[in-house]
Amino acid sequence: MSRDGRLGVGIIGAGKVGPVIGAALGGAGHAVLGMTSGSDDDRASAVLPGVPVLDALEVVRRSELVVIAVPRNELASLVAGLADVGAWQPGQLVMHTDAAHGIDILRPATERGAIPLAVHPAVAFTGTSIDLRQLAASYAAVTAPAPVLPIAQALAVELGCEPVVVAEEDRAAYAEAIAIATSFSRTIVHQATGLLREIGVDNPGGYLSALVRSTVDQALAEAPPRRDVPPGTP
Repeated sequence: MSRDGRLGVGIIGAGKVGPVIGAALGGAGHAVLGMTSGSDDDRASAVLPGVPVLDALEVVRRSELVVIAVPRNELASLVAGLADVGAWQPGQLVMHTDAAHGIDILRPATERGAIPLAVHPAVAFTGTSIDLRQLAASYAAVTAPAPVLPIAQALAVELGCEPVVVAEEDRAAYAEAIAIATSFSRTIVHQATGLLREIGVDNPGGYLSALVRSTVDQALAEAPPRRDVPPGTP
């Protein structure tokens, strides 16, 4: 880490999440040094203009903070594969963004001296600069070893999020909650807009927009407090 706390950041995974995370960290003053190729390189380059596209090994070699934003079924093999070729460096920060995992999945990197962090912003990413505004109004689940938990929390704040600590053993339940919220919302909206379209409503999404948003806001406001906190406790 540089003397002023700014980091050289590398992004592995240039889908919808990685470039946006890189842009947010760049906006916080960190230097994005490279990213891997992904599903839509043109979109990624629009979010991170001028950032070189490198292979994963070179991204790790150059970076003080490596952000891994790859599909869930690729995460474990990627981390282990980079460990097998000696890529991970002692003292290097390695942060993944997957909801379902804490830091245990980063063990191959940790065993080689890297510092594991798990930060999942609770945002439905579009892969565009619009997401930067969403990050500024969202929360992020943070899991990290106790001595470096403040680093993970600080990175979440620099993304624009409010950090919420989620224990390693609670990550599966956390991921289930995220999956329920996202899949249920999409399914219900698609069903409702389909019915309106069938009866001749030209813009069913626009028609339902205010209704859906206000209903969700009301449901969130009515959500019960934590079970271990008595009502009225500040």
